[in-house]
Amino acid sequence: MKIKLMPPMIFYGFILLSIILNLFLPIKKLIVQPYNYLGIVLVLFGLLIDVWAWMLFRRRKTTLNPYKIPSKLETSNLFKISRNPMYLGMNLILWGISILLGSLITFIFPIVFIILIKRLFIEFEENNLEKRFGKRYIDYKKKVRRWI
Repeated sequence: MKIKLMPPMIFYGFILLSIILNLFLPIKKLIVQPYNYLGIVLVLFGLLIDVWAWMLFRRRKTTLNPYKIPSKLETSNLFKISRNPMYLGMNLILWGISILLGSLITFIFPIVFIILIKRLFIEFEENNLEKRFGKRYIDYKKKVRRWI
């Protein structure tokens, strides 16, 4: 059985790498105490966005799996502001962790996360959504930005 790469694998991997590199290779502290605690706000905000988006998907009974074609197009609530609130939430959490840890090396992960997610998942997902929902998705895409 072939294991497919999933966004949470990248997300949790980057959190783990941030912590490990901060401990064992703490290149220059950019943000020191107590200012680094502002990262907690971003982590909590990112968690709120992720949980809310997850609940919207569950309520609509559509898939969270990026490899499957969703049964419904979610355009309400958070999805009026961002086409990808879950990825946005994950990225805010990564930024929050980078700020909390404060080490220069950790700030690469939120940037790389966005690049990987866009290339590996978002483009694929958007093609699937366009095939499945056609003009409705294209109109939605014109109105709502990818991130915010």
